[in-house]
Amino acid sequence: MRALVWHGKEDIRCDTVSDPEIEHPRDAIIKVTSCAICGSDLHLFHNFIPAMMPGDVMGHEMMGEVIETGSQMNGRLKKGDRIVVPFTINCGECDQCKRSNFSVCERTNRNKDMADKAFGHATAGLFGYTHLTGGYPGGQAEYLRVPFADETHIKVPDSLTDEQVLFLGDIFPTGWQAAVQCDIEPTDTVAVWGCGPVGQMTIRSAVLLGGKQVVAIDCIPERLSMAEAGGAITINFQKESVIEQLNELTAGKGPEKCIDAVGLESHVSMGQPDTLLDRAKQMVMLENDRPHVLREMIYVCRPGGIISIPGVYSGLVDKIPMGQAMNKGLTFRMGQTHVRRWTDDLLRRIEEGQIDPSFVITHTVGLEEGPEMYKVFRDKQDSCIKVVLKP
Repeated sequence: MRALVWHGKEDIRCDTVSDPEIEHPRDAIIKVTSCAICGSDLHLFHNFIPAMMPGDVMGHEMMGEVIETGSQMNGRLKKGDRIVVPFTINCGECDQCKRSNFSVCERTNRNKDMADKAFGHATAGLFGYTHLTGGYPGGQAEYLRVPFADETHIKVPDSLTDEQVLFLGDIFPTGWQAAVQCDIEPTDTVAVWGCGPVGQMTIRSAVLLGGKQVVAIDCIPERLSMAEAGGAITINFQKESVIEQLNELTAGKGPEKCIDAVGLESHVSMGQPDTLLDRAKQMVMLENDRPHVLREMIYVCRPGGIISIPGVYSGLVDKIPMGQAMNKGLTFRMGQTHVRRWTDDLLRRIEEGQIDPSFVITHTVGLEEGPEMYKVFRDKQDSCIKVVLKP
C-alpha cells in the first residue's frame, strides 16, 4: 500500500509499505477514505518530537470502512462499518479508561518502559506519532490497523460526509476539550492564542458554550478572517499589542479564560524578543520548546482565571513566570484529548446542524501530494489552513 513515511527532519515521502494485518483478536483493518495533516504533524516534520524512526508511517486523523476484524469484537464492530478513528488508542478497561481519561490509558502504549522513563508514567498509545507513545503506524495511508478497535472507534452515519465527521478523531474534540476545561460562564471573556485548525475549533466551541466574548489571536489574515466568521473578536499580534487589546476589551481586568492552541512552536518575530531567545536556545539544545504564548497568557490572565493548554509541548521550557501564576491563583488544565469522552455529544451537534466542522478545510488532494502539502501547510502558502488527503 501507499503511505506517507517519515525519513528524517523535513523529509516525508509517499512510499510503498507492507499492508497491515490482524495481529490481535481485538484488531480491525480499515480502508482509509479520508485523512488529514494536523498541526501536531508539523512538530514531527521539524523533528521536535523525540523517538521518531525512519520508516514510521505518519498521520493520526483518519477515517474509513472496516474491511476485516479480529475475533473479539463482541458485536461492536463489523465489516462494512464506517468509522472515524480517534488518535488516542484506548482499551476501555483500565482505571483511566473507566474514568474517561482515554489519552492516559494504562494498557495501549506498547513501549511503556520507554515512556515511563521519559514521562514518569506512560500515557496512551497514539497513532502515527512517536515511539514514546507506542510507535503505531499512522493513518496517512491506504489502509490502517486499528488496535483495541472494539473500543477505539466512532461509528458515523452514511448521511454525513467524510468532511463533516473526519475531525471527530482529533481537532474537533481537542478544541472542545480545551474550551470545556475552562468552565466557561456567560460573563467570561475567552482568549484563544492560535487560529490554526485546533484554534478554529476551540473558538467555535467557546462560542457554543456561551462565553460573553471570544477573542482570537494570530497574525495570518486568512486565519483571522475565519475566526471572525466564527464569532470571534480578532487581534493581529504583529500589528497590535495583545496585552493592551485584551485589557481594553476587559476594562483592564484581563480575560478570565486563556487557551493556548499554539504549543511548542510559537511564532518567532523581532517584536517579541523572548521568541528570539527561545529559538536560539532550541538551536543549541538548551530548550525544547518556544513557550512565548504561555508567558503572555500568565501575564494577562485575570487573577483566579483558568489557563487551558491543548497545544502540544515536547519537553523542557524556560523562563516560565511561576511567581506570577502562583500569586494570581491561576488554574492550569492541559493534556492530550480524551477523544471518546466527547464524541457522542459532538456527533449529535453535527447531526443537528449546530456546527459543520468541514468549514476549516482549504485543500483536498491525493495522498501522493502529501509530502508537498506538508510544506504548503507549514508555510501557510495558498491560504492553507487545513489539508485533507484522499488515499
